[in-house]
Amino acid sequence: MTILIEAAVESLDHALAAAAGGAHRLELCADLAHGGTTPAEQLLRDCHSHVVIPLFVLVRPRTGDFVYTDAEHHTMLEQIHRAKDARAHGIVTGTLTAAHEIAEDRTAQLVAAALPWTVTFHRAFDSCGDLVGSLERLINLGVDRVLTSGAARTAPQGAKCIRQLVTQARGRIEILAGGGIDGANVARLVRDTGVREVHFSVREAEKVRSVIRATCGDKSSRLA
Repeated sequence: MTILIEAAVESLDHALAAAAGGAHRLELCADLAHGGTTPAEQLLRDCHSHVVIPLFVLVRPRTGDFVYTDAEHHTMLEQIHRAKDARAHGIVTGTLTAAHEIAEDRTAQLVAAALPWTVTFHRAFDSCGDLVGSLERLINLGVDRVLTSGAARTAPQGAKCIRQLVTQARGRIEILAGGGIDGANVARLVRDTGVREVHFSVREAEKVRSVIRATCGDKSSRLA
């Protein structure tokens, strides 16, 4: 198996480009320039009509922090149900307490709402003060993967932390590296961290192709 590539996209054109470039999975978003929010249902429906790879949907009601009001939390639950009705293959979401810890009760509700689909806890994780403890909480809550830059500005800068998270996870949860990844740095990132999945925003097919060339050209980036 080669490294799984997840492309974050915010339009049908970008989704088509990512798929044409060889991406294995899409994360559908809106407003990526500000960290991403929940996309319109029509984008999911349009992608279903034109793309055959799995489609994950970001569920985030607004930009800014990840501490949500009761009303915002209920909106997230509704957005999950609508995404499932529109045939999403997975949900990407996250919620924290004011103390920058995993909001366990609310996360459990989000996971339950997403079942039986897979759940990724997004980069809200990187805002947690205790990444080790937070990862264990996500594992106990049944989250399938966590998107992280290792609490750094970019994943290459957070490579040491990501490596520690991969070691801690021991296959109990997938560590998805994201943030500043491209064809120039992905091979070293994979080699240094041991991640099996990478995430980056895509507008053109060539960006995906460059990552594939880099990982396929580095034997150490192949999975055993």
